[in-house]
Amino acid sequence: MRQAPAAIVFAVFAAPALAQMTPEGLWRSIDDKTGEPKSEIRIKSNGGALEGRIEKLLRKGADPNAKCVECKDELKDQPMVGLQIIKGAKKADGKDVWEDGKILDPENGKFYTLRLTPADGGKKLDVRGSIGPFGRTQTWQRVE
Repeated sequence: MRQAPAAIVFAVFAAPALAQMTPEGLWRSIDDKTGEPKSEIRIKSNGGALEGRIEKLLRKGADPNAKCVECKDELKDQPMVGLQIIKGAKKADGKDVWEDGKILDPENGKFYTLRLTPADGGKKLDVRGSIGPFGRTQTWQRVE
């Protein structure tokens, strides 16, 4: 009988910790060169795959009405706020890693293969964009 209350207490306190080991949520991207906050990106699940959109531009002096001038095709000249930059990432079997998606770098208009890995108990997100063996990893910070 004593085990049931203990299990309930464990579940109540463990559930939020487990929920954080996912890329879903609001993230702050950091500029590689300056170390300053760049934007906030909301990542959520859509039909079993993750998608992410820019919610807010954070750079000093950023135009909230900026458009993606470097983007191609239907994304060309779309507003940066609301722009989908992450699509199609799925959880790898048995791992806290999401891959097989794409990420857009709006600064050059190119898509890269995506790998998302929660870190530091879900407080950070390692975001790797690559083409073949070449790529770079940014660490985003969880906002919520």
